[in-house]
Amino acid sequence: MTSAAAAGAPPGPAAPKSRKSVTGTRRTVAALFLLPALVLLGALVVYPIGYSVVRSFYNASGDGFAGVDNYKALFTDDGIRTALKNNIIWVVFAPAVSTALGLVFAVLTERVRWGTAFKLVVFMPMAISMLAAGIIFRLVYDQDPDKGVANAVWVGVHDTFAPSSAFPKAHPGRESPLKPDQGGFVTTAPVHTGRPVTLPLVGVAPDQMPDGAKKAVAARPDPARITGTTWQDFTRGKGVGKPGAPDPSELGYAGMRIEAVKDGEVVATAEAADDGTFTLPAKADGALLRLPASNFREPYNGVDWLGPALVTPAVIGSYVWMWAGFAMVLIAAGLAGVPRELLEAARVDGANEWQVFRKVTVPLLAPVLAVVVVTLMINVLKVFDLVYIIAPGSSQDDANVLALELYRKGFAEGQPGIASAIAVFLLLLVIPVMLFNIRRLRREVRR
Repeated sequence: MTSAAAAGAPPGPAAPKSRKSVTGTRRTVAALFLLPALVLLGALVVYPIGYSVVRSFYNASGDGFAGVDNYKALFTDDGIRTALKNNIIWVVFAPAVSTALGLVFAVLTERVRWGTAFKLVVFMPMAISMLAAGIIFRLVYDQDPDKGVANAVWVGVHDTFAPSSAFPKAHPGRESPLKPDQGGFVTTAPVHTGRPVTLPLVGVAPDQMPDGAKKAVAARPDPARITGTTWQDFTRGKGVGKPGAPDPSELGYAGMRIEAVKDGEVVATAEAADDGTFTLPAKADGALLRLPASNFREPYNGVDWLGPALVTPAVIGSYVWMWAGFAMVLIAAGLAGVPRELLEAARVDGANEWQVFRKVTVPLLAPVLAVVVVTLMINVLKVFDLVYIIAPGSSQDDANVLALELYRKGFAEGQPGIASAIAVFLLLLVIPVMLFNIRRLRREVRR
């Protein structure tokens, strides 16, 4: 023992810790902080992926090894092939249309006074769940024009240019002077001036007659013209009314078109008045009177939006309605960072607005557009809710996508091995898109 220690002198300063010790401590602390996240990541992501990969090589019971048979089914099963084809359609069109609409909305709202309110309205569908949106559009695409908004608009436009008939069910009764002819009806004998013609029909309920229809009256004879009446020859009650003659309670076929036909050619036409009476010129003497098929055209019921031919575009339309607002908000944020002096310089150089948009605005927004498109591509690869809810059972096979087929194979058809193979296949489809996005983000960071 030294004299200093023996005298009770204080000890000198402690030796500094080594660099390896400090680094090890920091790594331990970092690992402790990351441990909860790593446990959750492993339990919720890594383990399910690994289990799905393993399960994809087993049969439906899970007891026998199936090899790559489940993966062969991806390209031989008709349902999966349809789903794959529809997924390609989704990946090509849904992100492109959503991004294009978002770009248009973002650019145009910059010049609109109420642009913020418009953006709010367009973005609002993002607050609605896929389930609610599916129910909404199931009603929008309803075949009945009285329920479905899409068909109500379509039928309204169609009827503006090609109105439907008010008498689709009208037809001759017993002992009628009319017989069928090319979808309409024609008289069995020629007509002559001075002899009133009766063209009775039945088959239209009184409450379905046109609003302007009036009580039918017998036409007066005219020696220089063909006169006649066409009306609903039916009176409620057994044995009430006289067939072949207008009764006081019977209504005329207002607006019924009548054609006079000689040797296969129409020589004169007329339209019945509200009381069903009509008049044809003398040149119709000796002609047959025809009620053309246009009088009995069935009401136009619109488009079968959820039929096999249009169900996939219809569901994509509902997706675009939801996600165009998302694209618009991201693109609008990118547009706010575009240097205005570049746009003004292009205008000063003589570029019109379309040229400024196409050659200046869009190239400057290319990174943002790439983010939107890639994000939506990943999203549509997993689309399930909208297809499952909107597509009816009769056309769900035609609207099938991979996520829906995964659900059907795993839970409805009892084939978990094939369902796991579909899940792994979806993962493989998503990985390249994610890698592209990661590489693009790294390039952005380096800049």
